[in-house]
Amino acid sequence: MIYQGDALETLQTLPSESVHCAVTSPPYYGLRDYGIAGQIGREISPDEYVARLVEVFAEVRRVLRPDGTLWVNIGDSYASRKSSDGLKPKDMVGIPWLLAFALRRDGWYLRQDIVWDKPNGMPENVADRCTKTHEYVFLLSKSATYYFNAKAIEERAIQAGRVRADKMGGNKGDKVHHSPGKVFTGSDTRRCRAVWNLNTRPLKDAHFAPFPIELPERCLLAGCPEGGTVLDPFFGAGTTGLAALKNGREFIGIELNPEYVALAEARIDGEYPLFAPLAPPCSVSAEGSLVYA
Repeated sequence: MIYQGDALETLQTLPSESVHCAVTSPPYYGLRDYGIAGQIGREISPDEYVARLVEVFAEVRRVLRPDGTLWVNIGDSYASRKSSDGLKPKDMVGIPWLLAFALRRDGWYLRQDIVWDKPNGMPENVADRCTKTHEYVFLLSKSATYYFNAKAIEERAIQAGRVRADKMGGNKGDKVHHSPGKVFTGSDTRRCRAVWNLNTRPLKDAHFAPFPIELPERCLLAGCPEGGTVLDPFFGAGTTGLAALKNGREFIGIELNPEYVALAEARIDGEYPLFAPLAPPCSVSAEGSLVYA
């Protein structure tokens, strides 16, 4: 379901503890002006930008179940002018970590930094630093213990299928993973690593290159049980919704810009014709499921 409106205001209409996980990528600081009143990302200072996001994500925490998780994809920015907070022109601002630490102070458990490595990242017209081709995905949780399905996002082992030819560290014929000296039996997979190599996938007629569907897909497979509900308070082109429906989950998307709402609806309706967009406010039934008016 998609709501058109301000993320904070719309979140405040949703019932507490009603979604299983949240997967999102907020507008990046100082990157684009979408021409929409109330947009996030055009604040005067990084501190003001981070403070607004902390306020939004506090409402996300309220809406999450006690075992819920939040996955935030965020990129960095460079300062273009001197500011009162010590930034100099050309300084890397450090937005991802400013946000991560602020969320931790606000009560979130900061569980992991995942690096999204873009093998096909765009070149940059700079000669005094390396080309930046990565972003962060932060995993945060509402509680110290939370739902996390590690098996759902296991990777194929680098040396899947190889067997030992000697008895060093194990019996001859035992299956071996990539780690030297480690011997396992009966598995060709390994625990998902914290560097995700995923190509960007530009979307025709989109306002930006949205994250590839594989990114929210990994997050929700690990963070949301089948049949559960995934929330994206910055819905954009609707990729989180596509990933949710593809994998047997429900979704709630919130998007301020009506043009992007239309784009998300068109993408999702093209894949899932029975999709019902622009849901009215919902409530929680006695059984704990979402009920839409």
